[in-house]
Amino acid sequence: MSRKTARTSARKTVGIIGTLEINAHGTPSQRAANSYPLTVARMLEATPLIIPSLPEVHDIGHLVEILDGVVLTGARPNVHPEEYGEAETLAHAPFDRGRDRVAIDLVRAAVDTGLPLFGICRGFQEMNVAYGGALHPEIRDLPGRMNHRMPKGETDPAVVYRPRHKVSLIPDGTFAGIYGTDEIEVNSLHGQGITTPGERIIIEGVAEDTTPEALRIADAPGFALGVQWHAEFDPARQPGNAPLWQAFRSALDHA
Repeated sequence: MSRKTARTSARKTVGIIGTLEINAHGTPSQRAANSYPLTVARMLEATPLIIPSLPEVHDIGHLVEILDGVVLTGARPNVHPEEYGEAETLAHAPFDRGRDRVAIDLVRAAVDTGLPLFGICRGFQEMNVAYGGALHPEIRDLPGRMNHRMPKGETDPAVVYRPRHKVSLIPDGTFAGIYGTDEIEVNSLHGQGITTPGERIIIEGVAEDTTPEALRIADAPGFALGVQWHAEFDPARQPGNAPLWQAFRSALDHA
């Protein structure tokens, strides 16, 4: 009997991928910003479970079996360019190769099995790479692009995560259906971004400078959406974030 069929609680369990962090003493640890488990608990009424970015400790099939959903978090390390067929440069760093392996394999397994999957910032990029897409380490260096990084020198979360640009959503798409509109405002805290969409990646939203901001995975049997902005920040009060968590919760309830 599987653990899922033996459950006595109806409460869902949502995996949140962690990221390697080395502290001042040189000790490696796994990190996920508090905003992710807090949002999972509050918006989804689910139990958050941190997934270490250590491929040697995981059986991806087992993770898919025991989880009800997955959130791929934003994080400082970039997806390594080898994952999308490019040579490493200083501009691509820093990296977390363990997270690359866990996240990319988990994306494919979740989609294949219909496990609800929500990618945020780096998670959005991981979903693209998982299906053969490519990234640029510094989107603002491309002609005609704006600076998508967080405001320099700011520490107040209300300023750092405030809406900074508009996103145009394709009419009649999944995201337009979730929001009930073709245009929203979002925050912006990333350097790396999508240049070439993967084989099954449908870009459903772009910033004013054409940078991809919202995607879905074509023909996924379950919820499989990603956003470039930080949807985990204060979703109860930021109109650009709450509808996504409500849609994710509905997917969890019906999975």
